[in-house]
Amino acid sequence: MSKIGFIGLGIMGKPMAEHLLAAGHELHVLKSSRQSATLIGKGAKPCEDARALATAAEIIITMVPDTPDVETVLFGDSGVAAGLKPGKIVVDMSSISPIETKIFAKRINDLGCDYLDAPVSGGEVGAKAASLTIMVGGPEKTFEAVRPILEKMGKNITLVGGNGDGQTTKVANQIIVALTIEAVAEALVFASKAGADPARVRAALMGGFANSRVLEVHGERMIARNVAPGFRIELHQKDLNLALSGARALGVSLPNTATCQELFNAASAAGGAAWDHSGMVRVLERLANHDIGAA
Repeated sequence: MSKIGFIGLGIMGKPMAEHLLAAGHELHVLKSSRQSATLIGKGAKPCEDARALATAAEIIITMVPDTPDVETVLFGDSGVAAGLKPGKIVVDMSSISPIETKIFAKRINDLGCDYLDAPVSGGEVGAKAASLTIMVGGPEKTFEAVRPILEKMGKNITLVGGNGDGQTTKVANQIIVALTIEAVAEALVFASKAGADPARVRAALMGGFANSRVLEVHGERMIARNVAPGFRIELHQKDLNLALSGARALGVSLPNTATCQELFNAASAAGGAAWDHSGMVRVLERLANHDIGAA
């Protein structure tokens, strides 16, 4: 069993950490975290700050919202870097900038430690079921050392390439998810306004080539009018910002990604920043002057 430090006990991070604790690993968490009390009650060891956590752990996992959050956790006052010794491993499972990831990895490597970027896909459902898809960038030897731990949190685990490649893959994933949410939302709004029952339309489509996990999970959310977050719109906005800024740097056009971002922006402006990203449908409903379910 490994000594693991876990920072970032949010909607997804908390169940991910719980799986590691249930597997018998020695888990270290920040005492100040709002969600840490439950884990400490189950046997996790409390730490005063990220430095103390990194001192106690062999492998440090971060699962925080954005690039600046990772930088603060790793390199801020009393951050992870201050508690590292050669031979330890840092695994960032957040979804952040591939460019900054390469910089963070080098800074950790310069301390004699290894670094993996290992962002995930699957949302709250996947985190709770330990069925996340995990996209990893970093040295193969480090990946193989950490794989048994990743297998406690996910099922589809792939070493994509070097540091930064995991994050690049996650950005690509978020492009596909956003465009698929938009397609499902358009289809259900169209069907509903035409007078068809969107629930039956969804059921029919799930038996054909149009089927997808987004149609299955988020299509049901749209019909049920459920915007309780599994993955917040504001986080998907952050991911599409990474895609669009990266596209500008590469000289690539992502026209439909930009459209999805504008729809998320409209949802956020309407008070939906904390909605589940399937809440994009509400913007399309307003454009159609028709709510799904009103057929």
